[in-house]
Amino acid sequence: MPQVSVILPAFNAERTIARAVESMLAQTLTDIEVIVVDDGSTDGTRQQLTTIDDDRLKVIDADHAGVAAASNRAFQHATSQFIARMDADDYSYPTRLQRQIDWLNENRQDVVGCQVQIVHRDGFSVASLQRYERWINLETLSANQIMALRFVELPLVNPTICARRKYFEHGYRDDHLPEDYNLMLQAAEAGMTFGKVDDVLFDWTDSSGRLTRNDSRYSNEAFMECRRTNLMAGPLAGVGIVDVWGAGRTGKSWIRWLQSQQISVRRILDVDPKKIGHHIHGSPVIDCEAMLQSDGVPLIVAVGTDRIRQRIWDHVDLRGHVPGVDTWFVA
Repeated sequence: MPQVSVILPAFNAERTIARAVESMLAQTLTDIEVIVVDDGSTDGTRQQLTTIDDDRLKVIDADHAGVAAASNRAFQHATSQFIARMDADDYSYPTRLQRQIDWLNENRQDVVGCQVQIVHRDGFSVASLQRYERWINLETLSANQIMALRFVELPLVNPTICARRKYFEHGYRDDHLPEDYNLMLQAAEAGMTFGKVDDVLFDWTDSSGRLTRNDSRYSNEAFMECRRTNLMAGPLAGVGIVDVWGAGRTGKSWIRWLQSQQISVRRILDVDPKKIGHHIHGSPVIDCEAMLQSDGVPLIVAVGTDRIRQRIWDHVDLRGHVPGVDTWFVA
């Protein structure tokens, strides 16, 4: 049994598949198997794979069924207790798997990612995604940050994930929601623990043809539904009353939705003196400085700026709230 099984779904990736696979076969941790499911490619993907002479590579041909089905099929052929994800247009640095396996064992965690560099196909950084890259690399680095901020965005880049087998046993759902985000949220609610190697070990390639740019499963609406569905099934299951931080556009949207789910908003915290003392959707707006010690009512932080989130984190921590336990940040 190899130490790590790498699962890699591929569809029409003839330009990049060989580089992606070879980056895994060149890992310093050599006791691995790489399982590629060719998801019904109509270009030269299969031919590119035949040029790689390494008995650690297993190629499975399949009719086109999409990334979730292809990933699940690859997992069915994986034999290791540790499973790593990889995508056909990305690149893993040579020490990625060894660093991640060491992290999982040393920290006794279930799932680990790593920091990334978001690049064009030509290798240059993507200027328009620098804010997101910073969020992935710095603002969702610790286990606490990952849990508290998981309803903002997927805090681990999916193809960087290396996990114990039980994570992938949950399976990628093949429906209208983002399959990678949904899996992470469901695993978190099942009690699995998450971390991130504090180093850039992965080039995440952005292109106009990437699924996240073209598939409706990765639309803003699909991500919002995924957040809210899992929030209601998890932290807010059976909850009848919450506090909300944020009386701006993001906060108001969440307040309306919470009320539509028969959850009362006891009070709204904000810093804007024009809003303090008034009511929004029937709930009183109070000065955040008047926030009392935590009394067990969950707090939903609905603000859209990363820098402000950090200040709120520090503020609520002083009032006895625990981000990721009774306080969740949303977007």
